[in-house]
Amino acid sequence: MSEQNNSGASDVEYGADSIQVLEGLDAVRERPAMYIGNTDSRGLHHLVYEVVDNSIDEAMGGYCDEIVITLHNDGSVSVEDNGRGIPVGNNGDGKSALETIMTVLHAGGKFDNEAYKVSGGLHGVGVSVVNALSEWLEATIWRDGYEWKQMYKNSVPEAPVEQVSTVDEDKTGTQIRFKPLQDTFETTEFDFSVLEDRIQELAFLNPGVDITITDERTEEEQSISHFYEGGIIEYVDELNKSRSPLISDVIYFDYFDEETDIQVEVAVQPTEDVQESIHSYTNNIHTKEGGTHMTGFKTSLTRIVNDYAKENEMLSEIDETLKGADIREGLTAVISVKHPDPQFEGQTKRKLGNTEVRGVVSSAMHEYFESYLQENPDNAQAIVEKALQAAKARKAADKAKEVTRRKTPLSNTTLPGKLADCQSTDPEEAELFIVEGDSAGGSAKQGRDRAFQAILPLSGKILNVEKNRLDKILEHEMIQNIVKAIGGGIGDDFNIDDVRYKNIIIYTDADVDGAHIRTLLLTLFYRHMRPLLEEGCVYAAKPPLYRIRHNGKTYDAMDEKEREQIIEEKCGGNPDNIQRFKGLGEMNPEQLWEATMKPENRELKQMTVEDSARADKMFSVLMGSQVQPRKEFIKDNANEAEWVDI
Repeated sequence: MSEQNNSGASDVEYGADSIQVLEGLDAVRERPAMYIGNTDSRGLHHLVYEVVDNSIDEAMGGYCDEIVITLHNDGSVSVEDNGRGIPVGNNGDGKSALETIMTVLHAGGKFDNEAYKVSGGLHGVGVSVVNALSEWLEATIWRDGYEWKQMYKNSVPEAPVEQVSTVDEDKTGTQIRFKPLQDTFETTEFDFSVLEDRIQELAFLNPGVDITITDERTEEEQSISHFYEGGIIEYVDELNKSRSPLISDVIYFDYFDEETDIQVEVAVQPTEDVQESIHSYTNNIHTKEGGTHMTGFKTSLTRIVNDYAKENEMLSEIDETLKGADIREGLTAVISVKHPDPQFEGQTKRKLGNTEVRGVVSSAMHEYFESYLQENPDNAQAIVEKALQAAKARKAADKAKEVTRRKTPLSNTTLPGKLADCQSTDPEEAELFIVEGDSAGGSAKQGRDRAFQAILPLSGKILNVEKNRLDKILEHEMIQNIVKAIGGGIGDDFNIDDVRYKNIIIYTDADVDGAHIRTLLLTLFYRHMRPLLEEGCVYAAKPPLYRIRHNGKTYDAMDEKEREQIIEEKCGGNPDNIQRFKGLGEMNPEQLWEATMKPENRELKQMTVEDSARADKMFSVLMGSQVQPRKEFIKDNANEAEWVDI
């Protein structure tokens, strides 16, 4: 270890030889998160999306109508399409075009508007990044009457592209098969359901394209195909399966702006539900954080509905104009923009930045949506009346919010009486355990580490926020206590910078009631404090089901399988005692601390939002007003229940 001077700086010399230049794809392997967002499950699946997006680009150009994704037994995945096939000819530098695309960042056919008028992969790093982060990658190309192959190991080609055989001249396309690097990713096991959700989404956004995903890893091969002629109209229908439409129509329009070459598709259907469900896309990329297309949609929607309401003298009940949130209450919408040169924030493309898009979307809305209201007065009246109800509830909620606010984020003056706060005032360190039941809460208060662990007991179940407006939600005492304790506000006023705890741990029994309480809390966080989930602040504790004693030692088992393993390996098949916990309230403070609160011992599951459209639909199914979709979900998934990210 080198000594340090008084300023804390190291004595190691910083000179010219300290500067490193990472060549080619080495930079990707060194800093993969810069290119795929992260190296957890989301980053792993992002590799597949990068390859699929290339096939979708072919589909958008009119060259492809079939895409097949296959999960193979060896841990690899392949993506095959019937597009034109990646060019294999020499591009002038001694390499084939295929090798250049696979090994050079920012190389591809998407930087001008010749090969692709519209594309999702505009940075030219997609498939080269996949190659960089794979143990091996095999490219198979069909074009010009031949099948071509090239194998890459650790991103380096083993040999030049090879002409393997002749094929029918009508057969064209590309197959990319790759196996992710084991050491780079936290997991290399692909989740069929996560990929299938994205595949279905792409099928909605690209009507007429048949997309299939097959899983060869299961005993009985699983295969699902998605094909939609109706496009985003069918997407809205799907999103509203668990909701109650306010009008029977899905309002749809397709608009092309000749000056900018921007195409806008919008599908809208208001529902009787409370939660809005609005999803935006640019060149098939789900812009999770919205952007200028979302701003244009929301702004013009608010103006158009208010103008209609004023013109028909419908605003006297509230004596003010309708807010955007009033009009969007219960609204389901999909906005899909095709742009020849979209500007995203980063390679993961979470937000659209092109300023001209806002005006194009706004013009489209005024041309089509405004006309729809004039031509369908009954539906227009229903839309305005629903917004008026929401406005009245909003005004009541504004008054109720004052109850939940505090003077400063760390002020204790209005904290709920049942909260046992911690000594730490550092939100990054502080933990809030939301505990099921007063009995368990009492034990947790005694067993915790007061330095950084706070306890908030819940007496029963909170209100289902999926079915209720904010004014009713804020009348609920337990929800008031949760909001006060966390300290960031609620709804549109929520600010994660004001929260008192960046580690919120849901602490419920390992039974059906406990699972229901956990789901109710997650619904509250998702609908009204979503940044907590987006920034990874919410966890679920998994309490042990069994305590096993043998020869003076104690072992905790989370499930029956672990119990049997402990009995066999630790107790020689003959334990002294096995205790089955029915609930947290049965544990004394020492047991709670050792089994579920002590950082070194406890098992926590971080609750994340993998995809907003998927999560939105799931909360509507599980917690919404429609019973039949919930019954169907339970019937279809009862045998596969497990801990999963939302």
